[in-house]
Amino acid sequence: MKFPLRYLLPLFLLGLSAIALATVFQFSDLPPADFTFANGTEVKSVDPKMVTGAPEGRVIEALFEGLYQRLPSEEDPTVLVAAPGQATSYELSEDKLTYTFHIREDSVWSNGEPVTAHDWVFSWQRFLHPQLPSEYAYQLWYVKNAEKYSLSKVEVGDRVEIELPDRAGPKMFPATDGNSEQHFPRGTILSGILKKVTAVAGDEGKIFEVEVKPTKDGKIAWDAPGEIKKFVKLSESDAIRNQILKDDPKVQPVNFLTIHFDEVGIKAPDDHTLVVTLTNPTPYFLDLVAFYPMHPVNRTCIETYGYPEWTKPENIVSNGAFTLEFRRIRDRIRLRKNPKYWDAENVKLNIIDVLAVQSDTTVLNMYMNGQIDWGITVPTPALPSLLKRDAEKPEGSQSDMRIAPMLTTYFYRINTTRPGLDNPKVRRALNLAINKQEIVDYVTKAGQIPATSYVPPGLAGYGGGHTGEYDPEEARRLLAEAGYPGGKGLPKVQILYNTHEGHKDIASVVQQQLKKNLQIDVELRNLEWSVFLASSRNLEYDIARAGWIADYPDPNTFLDMFVTGGENNQTGWSNAEYDQLIRDAQAEADPVKRLEMLSKAEQILMDEMPILPIYYYVSLNIVRPYVKNFYPNIQDLHPLHILEIDEAEKARIFEAEGLR
Repeated sequence: MKFPLRYLLPLFLLGLSAIALATVFQFSDLPPADFTFANGTEVKSVDPKMVTGAPEGRVIEALFEGLYQRLPSEEDPTVLVAAPGQATSYELSEDKLTYTFHIREDSVWSNGEPVTAHDWVFSWQRFLHPQLPSEYAYQLWYVKNAEKYSLSKVEVGDRVEIELPDRAGPKMFPATDGNSEQHFPRGTILSGILKKVTAVAGDEGKIFEVEVKPTKDGKIAWDAPGEIKKFVKLSESDAIRNQILKDDPKVQPVNFLTIHFDEVGIKAPDDHTLVVTLTNPTPYFLDLVAFYPMHPVNRTCIETYGYPEWTKPENIVSNGAFTLEFRRIRDRIRLRKNPKYWDAENVKLNIIDVLAVQSDTTVLNMYMNGQIDWGITVPTPALPSLLKRDAEKPEGSQSDMRIAPMLTTYFYRINTTRPGLDNPKVRRALNLAINKQEIVDYVTKAGQIPATSYVPPGLAGYGGGHTGEYDPEEARRLLAEAGYPGGKGLPKVQILYNTHEGHKDIASVVQQQLKKNLQIDVELRNLEWSVFLASSRNLEYDIARAGWIADYPDPNTFLDMFVTGGENNQTGWSNAEYDQLIRDAQAEADPVKRLEMLSKAEQILMDEMPILPIYYYVSLNIVRPYVKNFYPNIQDLHPLHILEIDEAEKARIFEAEGLR
């Protein structure tokens, strides 16, 4: 006799009662969803430009669609391919620098406005603008002059745009008076030629002299004579700016002075043609434009409501397969099928509930009770029972557990600005003192592979760097050589992690190993997801848990984040040779030489160890067999709009397990 799933699992997993679940997740007052899944942590935002997390990505991919999308291959559904999305096709120039995308003529926003190529020009300008705190903006720096625009880098002779602070009220985030209006750009834009940059206040401040050009019939008259004007950025310190304005009353303060966006390689010659020009050939660019930060946002919506108001369910306008019906914090996001989506007839799910569940135990309880159809992970202690149950199913039956290798690394960032941790020998000692095999054998226990490099295996032709094997004796030698024999004199170290049982268990083992092998005292601290992200970004930590899923299948997605000043670096580490190798690789046309450069860069990263790679992930999805078109893949991407429920099979399974 086959017992239902819930009877096969350890009793300690069943401690969360249905009453407790109902207190947190309010099911009874809602019409049922067609598909419900546990998404991990609370989603920070649904603005594609403002987030970097996987929980946010799952929702954003349902609400918005890019030029291309990542879908299962027809030949092998476990392999993702770039497929047409809002673009029907593209052409690539012979020099591999210019992509011409053809935008669908039948695609509209959820408010009925047509989707046009101009939406990408606006969205990508907003994405790159120095005003927007987007950690992923560097992903567009492959585009001609995009990096200069994003970082406000200008040179004499450049065409520039100047944003004046002449509109009261608009702000990126809500002001204390509750005003959250944000128009983009925020002020009047002047255009001109940068003629001179004068360093003042001991080279700490700059005055920009620009020949401001007139406009005629709404167009900039670049060839007409202009008027020389002087500007100082509001980003200068108050003391320097005030001194400049006092010394020269003709100087005007400005919000931003950047290279003119017309100089950036993003053009829309008509409503249905988008032309993107790159600085160098980029073999993974098609995968990049399918990545959710590149998805378009609706200009009318953003300019009407501003951030974050535009993302509220009553305001948001999207172009994906689903719309945002409502959001309850600490409960769920409800998505509803978008009838205006260009491929709506092939979207089978009408209502999707996305639950914010951080506890793996709660996820499994909800799965056993029939309250969710998909959980993104399971508690490690339950894994043997779940795998045993799958193994006992009749031949040909679909497993509940979908385990697969991932292009993802679990690692710790090290704040290299902290005393002690600023020494590479200390960081290498920490790495050699961690028994990663023990972690995957006794903590994670799902087939994860101990990390011997940062970039995970599985990328054709790439060799990578090497961290060194577990070697406590060598770790102690390095620590003593760094001036901390037996751990003496080394400041106490704290490991920071986002709240999750698995992260706590791993941190506890690392804590014990560092004490045993190096006599280093380690504290553990957990923070809620959004607070944790802010602490990591602001370098308010010693050692911080991290994980990186490949944004596209190429080593560069792992390595370019650690360039000096990179938004996702978040370690304080800088190495000029590393930076140059990454730049050279991005400009290298020969694929073999390019991978060799990236491999050399990774070895520098592994020698200096601003990060501690722990293991390579496997995905641990638990999915009901009646959910169709769900395929494991190395990026663990599962587009919601292709999923389908086999209602007959669902009824059969629920009856067999005594569920309603």
